[in-house]
Amino acid sequence: MTKQVARTVKHVGKHIPHTTTKKQIKKKPMWEIPFLRKNAIIAAIGLGVILLGYILMSTGITNEPALPNGKWNNPMAISVAPLLLVIGYCVIIPYALIKFYGKKGDAETTGEDKPKQ
Repeated sequence: MTKQVARTVKHVGKHIPHTTTKKQIKKKPMWEIPFLRKNAIIAAIGLGVILLGYILMSTGITNEPALPNGKWNNPMAISVAPLLLVIGYCVIIPYALIKFYGKKGDAETTGEDKPKQ
């Protein structure tokens, strides 16, 4: 037999007795974020690449950023720095967020892997 628990539920100033069984009480789902140490290391590398890109971009700030004949003083600021920023923001950081390093059994199964009932 299940044990009944008596509770009172407050509705607009009225106390209505409410009885539930243990089977009716639902457990809250446990949320586990699969962001492991390897993911954090990859994210830190991505932040380092982004920081390096901003540092290289700041080297192009001078009084004369371009020479009179149309060439730039610092090619690192106009070619390498934007490339590092795109790689950091669009490749490394999303990879660190998406990649799962757990066991195969830990990952949720897709519809194809579920047994038919």
